[in-house]
Amino acid sequence: MAGADAAAGPVAPRGDALAVLVAVMDRLRSPGGCPWDAQQTHRSLVPYALEEAAELAEAVESDDRAGLREELGDLLLQVVFHARIAQEDADDPFDVQDVAADLVAKLVRRHPHVFGDAEAVHDEEGQHVAWDRAKRAEKQRTSVFDGVPLGMGALARAQKLVTRAERGGHRVALPVPAPDGPIGERLLALVAEARAAGVDAEGELRRATAAWEREHRAAGL
Repeated sequence: MAGADAAAGPVAPRGDALAVLVAVMDRLRSPGGCPWDAQQTHRSLVPYALEEAAELAEAVESDDRAGLREELGDLLLQVVFHARIAQEDADDPFDVQDVAADLVAKLVRRHPHVFGDAEAVHDEEGQHVAWDRAKRAEKQRTSVFDGVPLGMGALARAQKLVTRAERGGHRVALPVPAPDGPIGERLLALVAEARAAGVDAEGELRRATAAWEREHRAAGL
């Protein structure tokens, strides 16, 4: 590759960095590249994508500017890696350009108030409602709960389901547990309470846990 340094790898002007990233991934995945990269599948990479997303959240919440930049890169690597593997599918191949093109089309389609002639939505909640409505119609979903992954963490999934129901205009019926009632019902009630207060329950628990951990580490644990 022109302009490449044997030790540092390919170098390109700033505007070409994404193209170089795709080329580097192609080299790693191709014969003569990295044996580990060549062995990976969509399924084998799932734990890494989840880990990188968690590390990105940690960098954001700790105001780690350098970490944010690095973790965004690691998450981008997962996108490029999956897209490169997808190129090899015999029945339904696609590449990172297809991924980007689909994303552009989705963003334009789901923002008719920006790119079309739909009436503008000025409040955040209204925008979420409009997005969910467009998504449901587009994917021909029969329930507001469709599309919420079973693999999400239990707390995050409960929050997502409660939010979906409320944005869909449904009266959310949740258990009203006694103080000594089932823990699961008490947790679900707390999720609903957080939603009503406009609080991200998952983020709040993550931050409270981090503070607890720091306190006890400082105490010598």
